[in-house]
Amino acid sequence: MPFRIAKSFTIETGHLLTKHRGACRFPHGHSRTVQIIVTSDVLDPNDMVCDFAALKAAAADAIARYDHAFALNTADPRFAEYRAAYGERVVGFEATDPTTEVLARDIFAAVRGRLPAAIHAREASTTASVRLERVRVTETATAWAEYWE
Repeated sequence: MPFRIAKSFTIETGHLLTKHRGACRFPHGHSRTVQIIVTSDVLDPNDMVCDFAALKAAAADAIARYDHAFALNTADPRFAEYRAAYGERVVGFEATDPTTEVLARDIFAAVRGRLPAAIHAREASTTASVRLERVRVTETATAWAEYWE
């Protein structure tokens, strides 16, 4: 039976959903929790899946990208205006609405690419069986989305 650990992060993000028919088509924000969940069939020499610091390091850039940022579909007619006014704090999603599902997928991809190096940098003996299982992103206290492969 595999072991599972998770590291949680709290971020503040704004967005609007251009394809939404309801109130979500207007600018609004969320206090989000991002959970990075990894598994391993065995424990490392320190009796851990991996050091939680490795998860923090693997997620750092993705978390920083979205914290205090405004996510926006690049097809939105105001995208260029917002980007000009607020620079890189406006995160563009190519012809895609930045839904919670899309954010979970984006963060998953970013963490997956950095996780092996983050584990290796913190441990003398890397556990090869550590794998990113899923990323869960909350939108409200009662709603979340997950992405896994």
